[in-house]
Amino acid sequence: MNETAELRQVTVAGDEGSVRLDRVLAARCPELSRSRLKALILDGRVAIAGGAVRDPAYHTTSGETITIELPPPVAPEPLGEEIALDIVYEDADIIVLDKPRGLVVHPAAGHETGTLVNALIAHCGASLSGIGGVRRPGIVHRLDKDTTGLMVVAKNDRAHQSLSAQFADHGRTGELRRGYMAFVWGVPSRVRGTIEAPIDRHPYAREKMAVREGGREAITHWEVQETFTGRSGGEVVSLIACQLETGRTHQIRVHLAHLGHPLLGDDVYGPHFKTKVSQLRPAAKAALQDLGRQALHAYLLVLEHPSTGEVMEWTSPLPGDMQALKAALEAAE
Repeated sequence: MNETAELRQVTVAGDEGSVRLDRVLAARCPELSRSRLKALILDGRVAIAGGAVRDPAYHTTSGETITIELPPPVAPEPLGEEIALDIVYEDADIIVLDKPRGLVVHPAAGHETGTLVNALIAHCGASLSGIGGVRRPGIVHRLDKDTTGLMVVAKNDRAHQSLSAQFADHGRTGELRRGYMAFVWGVPSRVRGTIEAPIDRHPYAREKMAVREGGREAITHWEVQETFTGRSGGEVVSLIACQLETGRTHQIRVHLAHLGHPLLGDDVYGPHFKTKVSQLRPAAKAALQDLGRQALHAYLLVLEHPSTGEVMEWTSPLPGDMQALKAALEAAE
């Protein structure tokens, strides 16, 4: 528990047994909104018997003691921080940048500072004020913390509206395209294909997404670019190019795992493939260990400029850690 947080304890009464956790807390803590309580649960700040319970629908048992951690208040608006940005294009309307690994896009519980938003506020000053909401000024899409590559940010309301519309359309009628490179375990049975599988929250692990019936539409197009052999001479890894037709959380990671080919280094969606590391040659095994993240890079971004309508395209080479992995996979030992 956070030492600066306020801790509250609630004991489940006899008539509250088998009642959903969120409903028990809503009844016993009326000063906290339901949305606030749900956020606390999902963030792991509600515990029973010393263990975090992240499912709002968890059914309580009479006599259980629920501990709630209320983090201290934070500033309602992110503060600017001088964080270096790799800007590949900038004008009065947009910024296109190459995001490094480890950079969280916008502030959230556990990441109130050191985010891309903090860096953008320092870089752009007051021009970002009010665009896209207090916590996400200028942000129209995001990349996972450890996914690298190209992102675009709006610098004014007009640009934000235009980019938001383009990302909502996902290139179905417009020019928007987003391309990713991913190293995956194994080799698909076909050279190219399309994954159409709905995505929603995982039913048990709430920090994960999953392919689920009734989830939101999700479409990923993929094509094998290169394959790599392992210690025995058989093909063990593929480099796959993906293009998104929708933009769901963790979409490529979830879809490729669903295809049976999870990303190298993805401990969330490919933990059962760790045994395959033994099939790699020593140099590739070391390069994967050095990577220490999912092997995913946003290499292509195409969009219509919000003011001029010009179709603009940017590409980004694989970052150093993924280049090192590729070189090690290609090397004959």
